[in-house]
Amino acid sequence: MKKLLLLSAIALVAIGVQAQQGDKSQRPSPPAKVSETISSGAVVSIDYSQPAVKGREIGKEIAPYGQVWRTGANEATVFEVSKDVKVEGKSLPAGKYGLYSIPGKDEWVIIFNKTWKQWGTNYKEGDDALRVNVKPGKAPGFTERMTFTVNKSGKVSLLWGNDEVDFKVQ
Repeated sequence: MKKLLLLSAIALVAIGVQAQQGDKSQRPSPPAKVSETISSGAVVSIDYSQPAVKGREIGKEIAPYGQVWRTGANEATVFEVSKDVKVEGKSLPAGKYGLYSIPGKDEWVIIFNKTWKQWGTNYKEGDDALRVNVKPGKAPGFTERMTFTVNKSGKVSLLWGNDEVDFKVQ
């Protein structure tokens, strides 16, 4: 009888974990996706999970300054371009990329990694396709959940907390 109860409990836990993995909307950091056709005709899409600030300090308690960060939560954030583009003036071939960053108070490094289909913490620098440096700014308002926007001119913005990190895709 004890074995039957133990097996039943294990099965219920396994079903719950599988259901949560299958239904990403039930995660604490829900999924989001933004897609825009920019003026060059390329489609820019970002598929990511939205971590929340939850009273933590960005750069210290979450997304630590000077360290590679998965720029989201859960799986790697997927940055996709339908055509060859330039990001901050540097070439990036059409395709899918894992989007990582190195946050900093005065500068962020935006990283496009060739390995996109992976858990977000499995980053390997040797797989980087492109790195660009950008200056962070103050967001127009506080954003609790990390959010990406893309406008038709190709400006990509990461909004989170009081920070706004922009980079240009053409």
